Amino acid sequence: MKHARSIVYTSLRWLTLLGALTALSGHADEYADTNQLVRANKFTEALAKVDSYLAGKPADPQMRFLKGVIQRNLGKPAEAINTFTLLTQDYPELPEPYNNLAVLYAGQGQYDKARVTLEMAIRTNPNYATAHENLGDVYVRLASQAYNKALLLDSGNTAIPPKLTLTLDVFKPKLAPKK
Repeated sequence: MKHARSIVYTSLRWLTLLGALTALSGHADEYADTNQLVRANKFTEALAKVDSYLAGKPADPQMRFLKGVIQRNLGKPAEAINTFTLLTQDYPELPEPYNNLAVLYAGQGQYDKARVTLEMAIRTNPNYATAHENLGDVYVRLASQAYNKALLLDSGNTAIPPKLTLTLDVFKPKLAPKK
């Protein structure tokens, strides 16, 4: 009887494992399919797929993140900001939503908000290189604003224009040398 019972338990364990793996592969397929649509710039279809998925699993952070990315790509920054803000509230340990939220803020010229949000991303993960790079870009934008303001207040200050030029050079496209 002990042997038969062990076969039943072993079979049940294998069936449970198989079911779990099947469910996981189903999720992986949903993510892969949605990412493929995003890569093909089929954002409307991708958003429909995400919304359908989230109807059954509304807390899924990965799919919610993808939704924010799609909203941004569809030119819906307010919706993307809302999506990423909710993600930072529900999953404050994830740095990526903070980073993407900061990029949206910076795109709207809200550099102070972007700075604070990027600092949160870095506090969450001090090794998140993209957030550090984006924070550097935000600091350059803030510096440019400060130099412009200083120049308005004191147009005769000859030290300001070269500094302002340096900040502007950071974002100039670098053209490859002609051969």
